[in-house]
Amino acid sequence: MRAVLLWKETTRQHCVYDLAFKPDGTQLIVAAGLHVLVYDTSDGTIIQPLKGHKDVVYCVAYAKDGKRFASGSADKSIIIWTSKLEGILKYTHYDSIQCVAYNPVTHQLASCSSGDFGLWSPEQKSVNKHKVSSKITCCGWTNDGQYLALGMMNGVVSIRNKNGEEKVKIDRSGSSPTPIWSMAWNPSKDEQHDVLAVADWGQKLSFYQLSGKQIGKDRTLAYDPCCVSYFSKGEYIVMGGSDKQASLYTKDGVRLGVIGEQNSRVCTCRVKPDSNFMVMGCQDGTIACYQLNFSTVHGLYKDRYAYRDNMTDVIVQHLITEGKVRIKCGELVKKIAIYKNRLAIQLPEKIIIYELFSDDSSDMRYRIKEKICKKFECNLLVVCSNHIVLCQEKRLQCLSFSSVKEKEWLMESLIRYIKVIGGPPGREGLLVGLKNGAILKIFVDNPFPITLLKLSTSVRCLDMSASRKKLAVVDEHNTLLVYDINSKELLFQEPNANSVAWNTQCEVMLCFSGNGYLNIKASNFPVHQQKMQGFMVGFNGSKIFCLHVCSMSAVEVPQSAPMYQYLERKMFKEAHQIACLGVTDSDWRDLATEALEGLDFDIAKKAFIRIQDLRYLELINSIEARKKRGENDDDLFLADIYAYQGKFHEAAKLYKRTGQEPKALSMYTDLRMFDYAKDYVGAADPMTSRILMAKQADWAKCSKEPQAAAEMYISAGENLKAIDVLGEHGWADMLIDLARKLDKAEREPLAKCAFYFKKLKHHGFASETYSKMGDLQALVQLHVETQHWDEAFSLAETHPQFKNDVFVPYAQWLAENDRFEEAQKAFHKAGQQNEAVRVLEQLTQNAVVERRFDDAGYYYWMLSMQCLDIAREDEVHRDEMLKKFEHFQTLAELYHVYHPIQRYTDEPFSSLMPETLFNICRFLLSNLPKDNPPPGIFKVNTLYALAKQSRKLGAYKLARLCYEKLQKLYIPSRFQECIELDSLTIRAKPFHDSEVRSRPQWCSTPHAFNSTSVHILHRN
Repeated sequence: MRAVLLWKETTRQHCVYDLAFKPDGTQLIVAAGLHVLVYDTSDGTIIQPLKGHKDVVYCVAYAKDGKRFASGSADKSIIIWTSKLEGILKYTHYDSIQCVAYNPVTHQLASCSSGDFGLWSPEQKSVNKHKVSSKITCCGWTNDGQYLALGMMNGVVSIRNKNGEEKVKIDRSGSSPTPIWSMAWNPSKDEQHDVLAVADWGQKLSFYQLSGKQIGKDRTLAYDPCCVSYFSKGEYIVMGGSDKQASLYTKDGVRLGVIGEQNSRVCTCRVKPDSNFMVMGCQDGTIACYQLNFSTVHGLYKDRYAYRDNMTDVIVQHLITEGKVRIKCGELVKKIAIYKNRLAIQLPEKIIIYELFSDDSSDMRYRIKEKICKKFECNLLVVCSNHIVLCQEKRLQCLSFSSVKEKEWLMESLIRYIKVIGGPPGREGLLVGLKNGAILKIFVDNPFPITLLKLSTSVRCLDMSASRKKLAVVDEHNTLLVYDINSKELLFQEPNANSVAWNTQCEVMLCFSGNGYLNIKASNFPVHQQKMQGFMVGFNGSKIFCLHVCSMSAVEVPQSAPMYQYLERKMFKEAHQIACLGVTDSDWRDLATEALEGLDFDIAKKAFIRIQDLRYLELINSIEARKKRGENDDDLFLADIYAYQGKFHEAAKLYKRTGQEPKALSMYTDLRMFDYAKDYVGAADPMTSRILMAKQADWAKCSKEPQAAAEMYISAGENLKAIDVLGEHGWADMLIDLARKLDKAEREPLAKCAFYFKKLKHHGFASETYSKMGDLQALVQLHVETQHWDEAFSLAETHPQFKNDVFVPYAQWLAENDRFEEAQKAFHKAGQQNEAVRVLEQLTQNAVVERRFDDAGYYYWMLSMQCLDIAREDEVHRDEMLKKFEHFQTLAELYHVYHPIQRYTDEPFSSLMPETLFNICRFLLSNLPKDNPPPGIFKVNTLYALAKQSRKLGAYKLARLCYEKLQKLYIPSRFQECIELDSLTIRAKPFHDSEVRSRPQWCSTPHAFNSTSVHILHRN
């Protein structure tokens, strides 16, 4: 950490009591003397002094939104100022104002005096004040603005809510109370709890949670602290006080160093928002602004990178696996060195050496191996397997882990660069670059340095190739120089370099960075460039380790460019070596293809194995097998390779050159390149042309070009295949054209055409085709299947032998469509009398079940007529049919007369006269079989209708007899109530019908209907 003084101002011997930054960092508000001073933070020039207070100004605070700031004074007043430096409000307390603080979430302002504190917000008309038992010296809001902490003179910290009510009390008074002079809440959003830093004049720094629980132990200070301020992200604390210094601490209170020192007590200090700038104010009126520069302390060895974090921690990162481990040191980390399984960390008073738990390359667990408890001053630190090497200007010291100095080297110039280049444990080699341009190699067990080179300019960076044969140097002019170590010859040089590294896995490749570019160079080929931020520090395989600001990352860089450079020169072995470092799959394929065409089957096989291309591996294996059998024609091998790659014309030329024309023809036909095959064959015999045409048609069909396939099949005379293609794709127009061109003797193709027309539901085309064939049976079947009955009837009339083939399916179709009467006639017309009778019987049964008794009577009448017709034509079954005729006639009458009775009982109205219904009931009762009445005809309905009509006609005796009969029968629930009521009311009627009533107009004999009806009822 290094602090740079940016500007310094004085306020005419007035003590600077407090400072506040505008949230955007452009202005600094200073409480000094009777004025509030506003400074420009960029250069320290005063913008404007603000007057309004009558006594010393003790405190200032800026609102989070940057629109207002407040100042408090010994004159007991608070002034609210706008960002335009205009006073807009003033209110007072009973004592001098000690501190003010704005709520970070709202515009609420806390103002504290010696005896009370107030809470003010713009929407309030008055200030809410609360008494306290001791003088308030400092205050601060939590990050969420919910709680206010008050530090008091008696050593108590009181935590209040937004209403001023005390929630937590931290009593630090003890036996000898010490004033709480400053405190601050950690602004970090990453902390699990709100953390309050408290500094008192007992020279202690403490940390507390919001609940009042102390975090850790008190940190002892060697001075009286006057101010505590956090960085914007809460990672560091700045403190100042009676030691006349502003010091930097970690967030845990570990002192890191001095930022700046003045001639008087530091009364206040503040960190500029979101920056590394800090301003301190002193008792003598001095205001000083410093910029803090945090240098990167780190170390790298291959894929392990160790760096300092939060000044007191070391993080070791595995750049390949991205694994990390944090080592907490608790003190300022000054230097870091890493080598193999060793890690050295220099602290202010000691050096700690760590080692890995195991030899596993991915192990990230470190443990302490040794501690060297001495204070060392050094510019560079290097660790080896059993030693540490300290570099201090011109001097190198080699110490064992037990702090024994074993070797010391004194150089002729300042040491600019040092690096461990490996070696056996205890005998490692160091590469050292000096300011005077000398480059040395030093072994830790040898007191004599070895001079490798002597340059004319200072050395900035060094690296040695894996074979120790080449040396790369970056000088102070940013020039990269590469030397052969043995001959001292300059191999090449490149400009604009600030760092360089050899590839640890490839001898001929290095990379260097500079001017925002990453440069990769292989052998003597031109440099390949790509943009990169930061500078590179290592090169391992295809990964380049890049340091940008404080972050190290592993960048995956495909080695495509150098690989192609080798491929251009047909250097397949070297190209394969580069590809193994890391290239894309397409680059591997290009390498494999180039090697294959160059007939380097070993490299080609390795490359194809890498991309898992089994097809080419089979080709290579077949070629190697042929070579073992004695074949050695490279042109033929190359022709096969070209054919695999799709370079068919080149392959055909090579086949022709080697006398393998049939192979070329087979290749073209297999690939469906028929035009090329025709050109290759030339004007050959027609048989070959037809074979090519047939193959071309097959290919067109397989490649989903059916129309072209059909046309080619027709051209080749393959009519059946053409018909299949046209029919499967539903091209009826093309199919009928073909059918019309066919001769009527070609029955198989015509039959297949008709089949597809039927399938495609093109009745007209199918009919035309069958007519052309003269197949009347198929034509009739077509009309029947497509239900074109008129055409079928026409054929049946002209060709009676097809009568049954037409009318039977027609009758079945009618029956299926509920047209049973027409179906019965059709069966009759077709001579299927049994079927006709069966249909009528089914119709009759359905009518009875559906209570359509009028239709049932009609159907029974038709059945009787049907039986009569059969009796006339069939002498054998004549008697049987006549009996059926009489039976069906009787049933027809019964159902016919029962129909009005059923309508009368089921419907609310009837169009028949009572006398008609009366006679119908009498007729039905007299003709009904006594034991087995026909299905659907109910005696209850008939008796109920007769009783109702008898009552209407005055035949009470008959009605009473009907009701008595009904009582002996099962009565449906819908008639139950009505019949029971009528049975009761009929008793009120006379037992003997009068002569007038018993002689209706239609009857001349007295009691004629009465006596007959009673006789019928008694019979039934």
